[in-house]
Amino acid sequence: MDIRTRPLEPRDHDRWRTLFRAYIDFYRAEVSDEVIALTWSRLMDSASGMVGLCATDADDCPIGIALLVFHPSTWSATTYCYLEDLYVAPEARGRGAGKALIGAVYAMADARGATRTYWVTEEGNDGARRLYDSLAVRAPYVQYRRGG
Repeated sequence: MDIRTRPLEPRDHDRWRTLFRAYIDFYRAEVSDEVIALTWSRLMDSASGMVGLCATDADDCPIGIALLVFHPSTWSATTYCYLEDLYVAPEARGRGAGKALIGAVYAMADARGATRTYWVTEEGNDGARRLYDSLAVRAPYVQYRRGG
């Protein structure tokens, strides 16, 4: 499979929405249509701090997405890159799309001067964790949260 990565573009909206909804369903979560629409508008607004990337097939159709948040750090004079969402369509898994997306995330983080790129996943997400273990170092932290 010929995998390429690129920034999301307005023409990707419908396919992005399908992939993002599938990602939400994968995590058994609920996100309102209003928040999904807001997320898309943020991804299309270069001033928001959010960036969307996609992995595409040979026909330039998105088969995976990576949604990033760039933010300042209290521990560094630089910014950090939080990979908030990463999803590859089930039929495209195992062909390098996830690895290509993470490579594109790293490249964008480097281009923007981010000194840390980080993300979280469910402990039982074994397929994703095998990929992540090959591309990053697992941090020794436990996440806590209040609310959704």
